[in-house]
Amino acid sequence: MISQTAEYALRAIVHMATNPAEPQTAQQISEGTHVPVPYLSKVLQSLVRGNLVLSQRGLHGGFTLRKCPEDLTVYEIVQAVDPIQRILTCPLGLKAHGTHLCPLHRRLDDAMDQVERSFRATTIAEVLSEPTTSKPLCPFPVEVASGAKTALPKSS
Repeated sequence: MISQTAEYALRAIVHMATNPAEPQTAQQISEGTHVPVPYLSKVLQSLVRGNLVLSQRGLHGGFTLRKCPEDLTVYEIVQAVDPIQRILTCPLGLKAHGTHLCPLHRRLDDAMDQVERSFRATTIAEVLSEPTTSKPLCPFPVEVASGAKTALPKSS
């Protein structure tokens, strides 16, 4: 459904969103998300170009989110690294079809429309707050007795 690049970008953003005020190096993000550093570096640069992530060089540098997790959608992240492809005209180039898609391509585009709407409606904060029993690849806030959120230890 989505590319490996989009998956890696989402993992990186979720990792950074668990502690948005603290810059994370590519190495730290790689360790927390199980994404190879060379690939992750390219993904992070796409997120920087997409104005979703800030990159700061130097001793206390690293990557941080430009937006708070409550305002950052899955759609924005996917679009920054590997945009969703909609079918607007006949993919076969048939002039008779033009913008009137055949039933197959119309259904495929309808499915992409549903994915797009779902991604636009989902924020990173919502993803982080959803209770789950599955073990994530990066620290995940969980409810503790006091109602405060804390992060689980990293998986090994």
